[in-house]
Order: sequence, then C-alpha cells, then structure tokens
Amino acid sequence: MTASPSSLVPDPSTHAGVRLLADIGGTNARFALETGPSRFEAIEVLSCQEHASLADAVRAYLALPQVAGLGQGIRHAAIAIANPVTGDQVRMTNHHWAFSIEALRLECGFDTLVVVNDFTALARSLPHLGEHKRQVGGGAPEPDAPLGLLGAGTGLGVSGLIPFGPAWAALRSEGGHVGFSPVNDTEIAILQYAWREFEHVSCERLLSGAGVELIYRALSDRAGRPDSLAAPEISRRALSGECALCDEVLEVFCGMLGTAAGNLAITLGAQGGVYIGGGIVPRLGERFVNSSFRRRFEQKGRFSAYLAQVPTYVITADYPAFLGVSAILSEKLSAA
Repeated sequence: MTASPSSLVPDPSTHAGVRLLADIGGTNARFALETGPSRFEAIEVLSCQEHASLADAVRAYLALPQVAGLGQGIRHAAIAIANPVTGDQVRMTNHHWAFSIEALRLECGFDTLVVVNDFTALARSLPHLGEHKRQVGGGAPEPDAPLGLLGAGTGLGVSGLIPFGPAWAALRSEGGHVGFSPVNDTEIAILQYAWREFEHVSCERLLSGAGVELIYRALSDRAGRPDSLAAPEISRRALSGECALCDEVLEVFCGMLGTAAGNLAITLGAQGGVYIGGGIVPRLGERFVNSSFRRRFEQKGRFSAYLAQVPTYVITADYPAFLGVSAILSEKLSAA
C-alpha cells in the first residue's frame, strides 16, 4: 500500500508513553519528544562538537529543564543519522562519534532503540507529510506507486519508497554519485570545467552546496571573469536581483535538478510523485517554482507525456526526519 489514507493514520497502540526522536548530522544533533502521534515537543538543537559522544548528547538533552518534565521514563527511541547504518557498529564519517547501537540502548536505558540513515528516515516521512509539501507543476499521484526522493544540500541524497505489503521499503541508494549528463551547450561547458578538478563528475558534484559554487566558477570562467563565491552568497545575490550571473547559476542548478528528478521518476516508475528535500531548494521559494525545473523534469522526448502526469513536490516540513523515524519506530513496535 502506498499513500492511501489508511497508511497515514498512526497506530495509537505504538504511542504509549513519550518517545525520544533524534536527527544527527555532522554539526548538529536535533532532538524531540513525541508525546503523541506526530506531536513533537521540546525540539532542541545541540552542537555535536560540544559533546564527547552521542550518549552524552542524549543525556544533555534529557537533562534540559524544558525536557526533563516531559521525558521521564522514556522506553523507546529512534535516531536518524547522517551515516551508513549497516550493522550494530556506527562510525560517523563527518564527525568523531562512534558507537554500538546495542551499547547505546543499554547505556541510555531504552527498551527499544532504532538507528537508521537520515535519508532513509526522510524517505519514510513522505507519506506522512500532509500539508507540509508544495507541488511544483502539474500531475497527480497514482495510488500504490513508488515515490522518488532527491535531497540537495551538503551532498545529493537519492532514495525511493516502494510499496511493500501493508508498509513501505526505503531504498538504500547512492544515486547521487551517478555520472552527470549535460543536456545543452552551457552544461557541456560546465562539465568540461569540472573535469579540470575531478576525474569523475557525479551529479552530486553539481547538485549540492559545493556544486552551486562549482557552477559559479565555471560560468564566470566561461564569461572571461574567473571568480569564486560561497554558495550562501550566490543565493543571496541571485534572490536579491543584484547579480545576473548568480541568478544564472541558480537557473542552471534548478534545470540540472529537474533532469535528475525526471531520470529518477523514469528509473523507479515513481508515479506516486518525486519529492525534493535537502537544505537548498526549500530556501529558494518562488525562484524555484518559476525556474526551469519542471520543464526539464518533463523534457524526456518520447516520455514527456509520461512525466507530465507525475507530480513533483518540495518538502516544506521543518523536521521531516522526525516523521520518518517515528514511522519506522511505530512499525518496529507494532511487529514486536
């Protein structure tokens, strides 16, 4: 079953008591208490650098005055982490924390502890977003069909959500590392510039924060005025209307993302829709809606009519990973 109404209704029996949820990145650790189905309270962001271990960060969060009153006797917890999770041992690639999931469970006194990759959690959030998404362009979701997910931020996350009996299965994809394919002369020039730095130019090299900077360097070099700028400044200048080159960078980025999203939709048969997350696109607002993203999404020759029927959405939820790990935890508790 996919995004049919019954799949969006949490099982109240899995929400007995308060549950701890977390979304762990290389810089920040976000925590919340789920006091009822999809009701997140005491949301706090802690610096990873200020805590020696994940267990220390969990204890520091639970000791906060605004948390302590709600978080007594927590039995169940779920954590999304920006790292591969393939067994009991987790060693973060973008921070020094390393831990055993079972040892962490025992140290924190939980009956249940689920730890999953953060993009798996984001994928699992899709059926539960409700109004926290914005459709870009046309199309309507087909029932019982796969969903696609792209997230452009520090890197490019790619996943899909596949109907699996009464639930969903999230793909453990590394699709951001597929080779970039240009579709016009400007993108060919950008690719040729990128080849000066990288033997393999993946989609992630261009569809990420560092990619925005690479596109800027390539276009400024092409214009005969080599320059570099940080991604936040490129976006600021583009959105304020003060730099035509920065605006072109965003336009190129959105077009490239549209092609990548269309490729994903065809690959997965994602007629339930393709969702765009990550830190970059939601901040672009109307600029993204008015960009070439949707036109490029549908620009697939004989398959243009097929893609015209597939909806595309921008995720607007502030903390979608909490929705995802909550759903995963509920499934685990229901199966127990």
